[in-house]
Amino acid sequence: MDEKVAEYFAAVIKTAAKVFANCTHETDFTPERAILHLQGEYGSCKILITELFSDKVHKYRYYVLQGNRVEAGFDNAPDPRAIRMKYGKIGKEHTGENIPHLHLDDKTMMVLTEEMMFSDFVEWLRKNPVF
Repeated sequence: MDEKVAEYFAAVIKTAAKVFANCTHETDFTPERAILHLQGEYGSCKILITELFSDKVHKYRYYVLQGNRVEAGFDNAPDPRAIRMKYGKIGKEHTGENIPHLHLDDKTMMVLTEEMMFSDFVEWLRKNPVF
């Protein structure tokens, strides 16, 4: 995988170690893709992060949990509800399309967002002291 991805993961891990308590991580690199799994604690919340880079795709999940409850979860998965929110319907032309969105209130609410990187998530956490 691209050396820039390894450098990006190293920067994420370094920042996460400063921002989160009890931070642990795992990386998995193959020639086709790179994955970072990271978890830690932020205040009373558990933080779960997954970043995946492949040839043309950056997928992410940045989740804030209180116990097993999802307080906030940013991801860019091809979620059918996000596709419907963005386009008004779910059709073959949008199947599998990654749509950036935020899950709230234990995934009962959803809001469309802009594409994010780890630094955006950390900034969002700092601006939302409830978490």
